[in-house]
Amino acid sequence: MSLNPDLSEATFTDLARHGDRPAVLTADGALSYRELAARVDDVAARLGTERRLVLLAARNDVETLVAYLAAITAGHPLLVVPADKPAALESLVSGYEPDVVLRTGNGSLAIDERWPGTRHELHPDLALLLSTSGSTGSPKLVRLSRANLEENARSIAGYLSIGPDDRAATTLPFSYCYGLSVVNSHLARGAGLVLTDLSVVDPCFWDLFRERGATSFAAVPYSFDLLERVGFADMDLPTLRYVTQAGGRLAPEKVRTWAETGQRRGWDLFVMYGATEATARMAYLPPDLAAEHPGTIGVPVPGGSFRIDPVDGLPAGELVYTGPNVMLGYAEGPDDLALGRELQELRTGDLARRHPNGLYEVVGRRSRFVKIAGLRVDLGQVERILADLGATAAATGSDDDGLVIAVEGDHDADLLSKVLATDLGLPRAAVALHPVERLPRLPTGKIDYPAVRNLAAAQVVPPADGGRQQEGPADVPRIFGECLDRADVRATDTFVSLSGDSLSYVALSVRLEAALGPLPANWHLLPVGELSGRSRPRRRRLISFLEPSIVLRAVAIICIVAAHVELFTFHTAHLLFVVAGFNFARFQLTGNRPERLRRHARSLARIVVPSVAFIAVAYVLTDNYSVANIFLLNGMVGPQEVTSEWHFWFVEMLVYVLVAVMLLLAVPWVDRLERRVPFAFALGVLAVTLLSRYDIVDPGLPKPLPVFWLFVLGWAVARAGDTRRRLLVSALAALTVPGSFDEPLREVTIVLGLLLITWVPALPVPSILRRVTGWLAAASLYIYLTHWLVYPMLMPFGQVVAVVGCLPVGVGYWALCRWAPVAFVRWRRRRAPILAS
Repeated sequence: MSLNPDLSEATFTDLARHGDRPAVLTADGALSYRELAARVDDVAARLGTERRLVLLAARNDVETLVAYLAAITAGHPLLVVPADKPAALESLVSGYEPDVVLRTGNGSLAIDERWPGTRHELHPDLALLLSTSGSTGSPKLVRLSRANLEENARSIAGYLSIGPDDRAATTLPFSYCYGLSVVNSHLARGAGLVLTDLSVVDPCFWDLFRERGATSFAAVPYSFDLLERVGFADMDLPTLRYVTQAGGRLAPEKVRTWAETGQRRGWDLFVMYGATEATARMAYLPPDLAAEHPGTIGVPVPGGSFRIDPVDGLPAGELVYTGPNVMLGYAEGPDDLALGRELQELRTGDLARRHPNGLYEVVGRRSRFVKIAGLRVDLGQVERILADLGATAAATGSDDDGLVIAVEGDHDADLLSKVLATDLGLPRAAVALHPVERLPRLPTGKIDYPAVRNLAAAQVVPPADGGRQQEGPADVPRIFGECLDRADVRATDTFVSLSGDSLSYVALSVRLEAALGPLPANWHLLPVGELSGRSRPRRRRLISFLEPSIVLRAVAIICIVAAHVELFTFHTAHLLFVVAGFNFARFQLTGNRPERLRRHARSLARIVVPSVAFIAVAYVLTDNYSVANIFLLNGMVGPQEVTSEWHFWFVEMLVYVLVAVMLLLAVPWVDRLERRVPFAFALGVLAVTLLSRYDIVDPGLPKPLPVFWLFVLGWAVARAGDTRRRLLVSALAALTVPGSFDEPLREVTIVLGLLLITWVPALPVPSILRRVTGWLAAASLYIYLTHWLVYPMLMPFGQVVAVVGCLPVGVGYWALCRWAPVAFVRWRRRRAPILAS
């Protein structure tokens, strides 16, 4: 069907004109414009012809889109609220008493008609009501007209050159004006929407992006932190045409970096400036200027204009916007819905200047000034000073309380406070810095400044029961925080995005399984909020289910200790290299190259530091070890014959393997190759390591036999995403493991263990042993280290006692090594105010 080529005056509700073009594309199928129009007409008819106030609990699903378009098309003023914020929803229902409430779920739309007609006087121009934050239940709403929506959609579509062949992935919620502007601007041009509620950290999002040929997506500043973690800069996205950024200021250095990345990869970065009060957008920075002028907001959108009004006592003036997308005004209660237009221009509250080249730059906020000790302090300047010092920060405060600043990451708070106080000319006591793991943010990605202010009085009080009793779905964020030592776990975070590793995975999965019941195989990729929504087991179960890698680690370490005390001989150490490779690929191969390298280094340190510390103690207490043992070099310089100096061969070999992998992936082109073809890359590394397995090439690695190929077999299992690939890895294990040790039982153990982690999602464990199994698995390395000193002392009491006695000692050392770094950091943070006073 041919389209009307003149789309300049098209509206986003004129759906039928686009005929059979795809309007909505999901993981389950596609909906044409003609089909979408029919569904919209059906819901509009159900809403009736009398204008009524409609509240929509919005989700990123087809039913929400249909309901939104139906209400706007039929002329019903629509209040859009996020469905996942029940407190906000109930607050607005109570405050505005909508005539109709629309809810979606399970592929259907529920229409709750609370009144037969309407209880409200509704102005003829009123079309949409949005919260300025997009999430809170504040009664203060922005009143927008149909003309506001249409003009802004047309303007955005114009400067982005949106055409019928474009397809935008819905990365932002419909209840957020930025997310809604993506919908409106694309529907106005007959373009497609790739509808999803997946996060950009979810691999399934990018699979859908490629499958549906998406050409763009929208991002807020925080999105780019997530994009760095998933290696977006090196992703193969052949249909991507541009990325838009709004929702707050993106640091200029990041604008430049991402703009240059886009130029290199063939897509454009549009930095935009806007507000809910302007429907969505007021300015945009042309992509070809982004790298050169990354600190500016660009030029006004088509149809809009800026002026700068002087502000007494300040070098910069206030930015004032005029355009057809300026709101009608605010509503603070139902009576305000009868009001018409109350203003013609928008005083943004931002301080700005205009460059000679016509680009505008925002330099601060009128409302973000506080007066401390007689000095006027720009909170934006505070954040910029700290940024120049390498610290990401959020600053707030008051005339009475001084500055309250959250600083992301582990920084020297005392030093930063002194530098900041000196630069600003403030008393040191007026500057309070609070190191946090991550800055608190609203669901839209913007800084949650009230939460920053609360840091001044916040105190963490541990639960009386240690937080371990009667845990359920509501405890999931706290469980994540305790196991990963994170104070800022959000609903959108995942185990991977929080930099979890194989050591923390065990403890966390065991506690989650107790709180939620059996976990899905990909739970480490699921958002915390989604896990929190799972049902708790209704009754105590006699049998629990744990991931095979956890059970194998626990069983293997018991067998290792038992073999060394000669209780029985069942060799399992080499199986642990397969498990190590499996966990390495799952937890370490995420994020961009610098993030990967940092994660590799942290993981390596968690092995090397406890090992070196313990072996040093063993060296002092016994005559069994050499200095080479302390530095994990016995495999390189130690005796060829098997002596007590080979006790720690497992740790040494694991460290050698991890160092080799880290160096390999530190090469940029190798890292990019692994991202593009992860399974093929693992098979390629396996082919190389098999050269040493078959003695085709002597790699010069220490004896016992090299184990790199076993590690890579586990790596390949983690990268085998479908049945065909899992069958291939299973076959490779069955072909390569036999004959490698001339010990059939050891070889069968390795193959069976690999098959378990490949094909079996969970293994049954008596519930009474669930937590013990988790402890043993998490502490397996530490039990291996300590048992060499412990079991000789217990042998006079019998072999069974020797085995059992080694286990709690290793678990204790594991707990000490987990606690000590955290305690040290907290001690430093407590000491900082004392040292500064």
